[in-house]
Amino acid sequence: MEGPEMEPAVRRAADALVGGGIVVLPTETVYGAAGMLSHPVAIGRLKAFREGSESKPLTVHLAGREDAVQYLGEVSDFETRLMRKLWPGPVGLVFDVPAERQEKVAAKLGVAQADLYEGQTITLRCPDHPFTAEVLGRVGGPVGLTMAGAGGANMDSMAAELAGKVDLVFDAGPTRYTKPSTLLKVGRDRYEIVRGGVYDDRIIDRLLKTTILFVCSGNTCRSPMAEAIARDVLAKRLGVSEMELENRGINVMSAGSFAMPGARATPQGVEALKDLGIDLTRHRSRPLSVELVHQADAIFVMGRGHAQAVMSLVPSAADKVQMLNPDGDIEDPIGADVSVYRELAGQLQKLIETRLDEKLLKSVI
Repeated sequence: MEGPEMEPAVRRAADALVGGGIVVLPTETVYGAAGMLSHPVAIGRLKAFREGSESKPLTVHLAGREDAVQYLGEVSDFETRLMRKLWPGPVGLVFDVPAERQEKVAAKLGVAQADLYEGQTITLRCPDHPFTAEVLGRVGGPVGLTMAGAGGANMDSMAAELAGKVDLVFDAGPTRYTKPSTLLKVGRDRYEIVRGGVYDDRIIDRLLKTTILFVCSGNTCRSPMAEAIARDVLAKRLGVSEMELENRGINVMSAGSFAMPGARATPQGVEALKDLGIDLTRHRSRPLSVELVHQADAIFVMGRGHAQAVMSLVPSAADKVQMLNPDGDIEDPIGADVSVYRELAGQLQKLIETRLDEKLLKSVI
């Protein structure tokens, strides 16, 4: 479901939810039976899906990460970073919420406190699926999801299993991941994995680093040159070697929207950066991926087509995508002689030094 086909489906799903219906929605991990937590009929029907766990509150699903604040109140810098880096994505976060805040939120939303909070905690998830995010944004109230049937591995069998239990099922094809979402218990300055899933602790630790991503087409000239120059600039500003940047929590990466993995940088690019004292010989190309887009705090693209490639993978990444050159595309030098690459290296260095002075990057470095 996308484009013109998506809008009427979104309206149908939102109308059904507001009316107290149960709607099966896709996420990146499983299909979930969804209902409004402010609707008593919907709550009862949803709890019937959770045999043996009826008394536990459902996971609240958010249209966007910014919606979490209304349930939590004040959050720490670390909690904010977790939400910014891991959402939208296959991760549920369990937060501690003071009792006074819980009472105010439940009263404001017209929801029983026990249907939102379990003891001192609430579990929130922000799914990375454009259709479901759009539906959640339309309903104007808290929506709980619980796994529907077999989770969507086989839509025909799931639809048969759910017949009579739900009002609508929206088929968006196979889910992106075959594992469930990871569940983290969040503290003011640390996290703990309480249920394994798509992400393990190594992936999460990597995602929590500050990552700058440069994107071009083949990842053999423009973006690897930009990556290497940015590493050099950052290392000099921080007074460390390039090898120490990662220990400081900073990753600089590059990728190509049409790249094949493992290709070397062009010889002309290597030669042009050698003149600047920068070694590009170790570079190997990598294709752009959903995981890289999620990992990045700031994404600098060489052209408008690369911006579209990023956002086609992860629509919610639009707010962190920037043209490296605000005045237009940076031309691909492939096939040109080394003098063109030297000009490109000078252009990239000026643009990167300017970008690294801007507020956008100061907020993540």
